[in-house]
Amino acid sequence: MGNSPIRTPARVCEFYSDSAWIEGRAVEQLHDVADWAGMRAVAAFPDLHPGRFGPVGGAFLADRIYPQLIGPDIGCGMALFRLDLPRRKLKLDKAARRLQALETGADPATGAAAIAGTDAARFGPYGLGTLGGGNHFCEVQVVDALADPTVASRLGLQAGDLCLLVHSGSRGQGAAVFSGIAETWNDGFAPGSDAAETYVALHDAAQVWARTNRALIAEGAAEALRCDARLICDAPHNHLERRADGWLHRKGAAAPDRGLAPLAGSRDSLSYLMAVPDGPPEALGSVSHGAGRRYDRAAMHGRIPRVKSELEAMRQTRFGGRVICTDRDLLIEEAGSAYKDTGAVLRDLETFGLAEEVAAFAPLITFKTSREGRR
Repeated sequence: MGNSPIRTPARVCEFYSDSAWIEGRAVEQLHDVADWAGMRAVAAFPDLHPGRFGPVGGAFLADRIYPQLIGPDIGCGMALFRLDLPRRKLKLDKAARRLQALETGADPATGAAAIAGTDAARFGPYGLGTLGGGNHFCEVQVVDALADPTVASRLGLQAGDLCLLVHSGSRGQGAAVFSGIAETWNDGFAPGSDAAETYVALHDAAQVWARTNRALIAEGAAEALRCDARLICDAPHNHLERRADGWLHRKGAAAPDRGLAPLAGSRDSLSYLMAVPDGPPEALGSVSHGAGRRYDRAAMHGRIPRVKSELEAMRQTRFGGRVICTDRDLLIEEAGSAYKDTGAVLRDLETFGLAEEVAAFAPLITFKTSREGRR
């Protein structure tokens, strides 16, 4: 009678310093995933924090397909656009009112035309051009400083320019894909199986839908602000990628677009544009997508008094900007103090040779929702 083969956990490479705020539960989840069948390599970044099905802020290379490592918001990512609107012409209160048009989303005919002929057409246009709830946002930003003027100039960016950062995904489409397979994904899907082929096809369609959604959100915001938006980069961070050596799963880990990736701060801190060089192979071609949560949503309700004065104060930022969010729960859960220090995350990435700062952006208008109770 032969002996059962001994499974060796995948190597875990941690790209963060001892000073990073990493919750113990996130590290436990990281090493738990490393022990899953077929897992080959795991990379963790300084925005690492616990998630529902596994850690957020990591990349996972496996011989099997694990939908739970992507989660329901398939294709979620961040897209950065330059606006051709001079800073002096942006009147914050007026612009904030105009951006409320984002609640309605794209016209169905416009949405249908945008996905016509693509895999995303199978999902239809409903919901395109909308942000959704949670940590999604559309933010008008100003270039606060240039760390690499040469790269910034190549991208057409100067200090004082206005930009738009859009964070959203596949909305209900990806959630329906994920819920449709229930918990059949517990042990992963073998590549080539019917379950794997079905999931990959739906995943790919949801990813196209999500990218189109970000483009239409930016188009709607630019129309509301009476200007044009030009894409600088669009970096997804919840998705599956085919590689010669296996299937790469990213959950809250950005895939650079043309060597660039945004690093989102909280609505009360700077965000950054990063140039992403060919880093060490152990990083799995990935990088942090944002600051990462420091406190979970439930904990935030115990940290911030639910009183009118506190809520009103959170609708202004230390940069003099505006926050549009009439959902009081969301306002508390997404407060700036819920997130880690974006600058510290960036410094860790630079130390490990994963990224180089191009520019820093200060938030001017952060749009989440203008309808009470919308999630």
